[in-house]
Amino acid sequence: MQAEELARVAEWMEAHVPGFHGPLRAVKFDQGQSNPTFRLDSPSGCYVLRRKPPGKLLKSAHAVDREFRVQTALAGTGVPVPKMLALCEDDAVLGSTFYVMEHVVGRTLVEPDLPGEAPTGRTAIMDEMNRVLAAIHSLDPARLDLSDYGAPGNYFERQLARWTKQYRDSETERQPDMEDLITWLEQALPADDGQRTLVHGDFRLDNLLFAPDGAECRAVLDWELSTLGHPHADLAGVLMQWQLPPGPETRGLAGVDREALGLPTDEAFVTAYCARRGIDRIESLGFCVAFAFFRMAAILQGVRKRALDGTAANPDKGLKMGAYVPKFAAMGLEARHGYG
Repeated sequence: MQAEELARVAEWMEAHVPGFHGPLRAVKFDQGQSNPTFRLDSPSGCYVLRRKPPGKLLKSAHAVDREFRVQTALAGTGVPVPKMLALCEDDAVLGSTFYVMEHVVGRTLVEPDLPGEAPTGRTAIMDEMNRVLAAIHSLDPARLDLSDYGAPGNYFERQLARWTKQYRDSETERQPDMEDLITWLEQALPADDGQRTLVHGDFRLDNLLFAPDGAECRAVLDWELSTLGHPHADLAGVLMQWQLPPGPETRGLAGVDREALGLPTDEAFVTAYCARRGIDRIESLGFCVAFAFFRMAAILQGVRKRALDGTAANPDKGLKMGAYVPKFAAMGLEARHGYG
């Protein structure tokens, strides 16, 4: 962030964030490929700024205003979120919409095999992740004044149409497995079962902040893709990631001896989630996981397109991430008949 931009942000915060006074220093976080995120240090304290990226954007993407709204609504619930301080929709300040929130002290755990943790610690962290996911889906959107936070109707049908369009808008070359996956999802779309809850949209371990010395979740971050929809889409997103190879880039659990490490199997994680939500079993989970692979492939294609266009927050990382599009499409096809 340039000095003149920081000066404008500081002036705006003086008027909109109680107790704030500058000057500001900014450090960009490595996380937040989609929406650039900065730690702001000032004499009055530490804050976090999250903004839309510069340049031409896909319609409905990078909705930081929605992030601000949903996290404001979640304050005081069983779902931990940072305190929202102010939203700026005046492009004259920074060139795009942004919001400022409190800085939450915690640790980001990137790899789900949790290197460096003891088996009991891994078990506790994964159980806390399960608890928070079930807590999100157990909230009543109407009580949070979020009844209009998502469109009515079949969530998967709506999301399939949305992400197919997003994928087409950012398509750079033809991917045969992606075409086959889109066709299968359209044909296998399950009937709407009436479930409609708040969904995070990108629920994974590295979007949670944990206590520095324990398993407590201090904050759920990155609500850009949140909406009202089917809760099993979030659960499927967790299972989808775990099918990938382990490591800092893919962040999966494929081939990992989960029992030895104190990590839950997919079945155990689903069973614990169902118990917390008071449901017996989950229908069409294979479809949900296949859809999760498809949606992530579409998201990565958007990252690749922004990297090629020169508007990505980290172009080199964006190109690396975009190279996984065909892999995710192929794994989506593999997941179609899994999970019962």
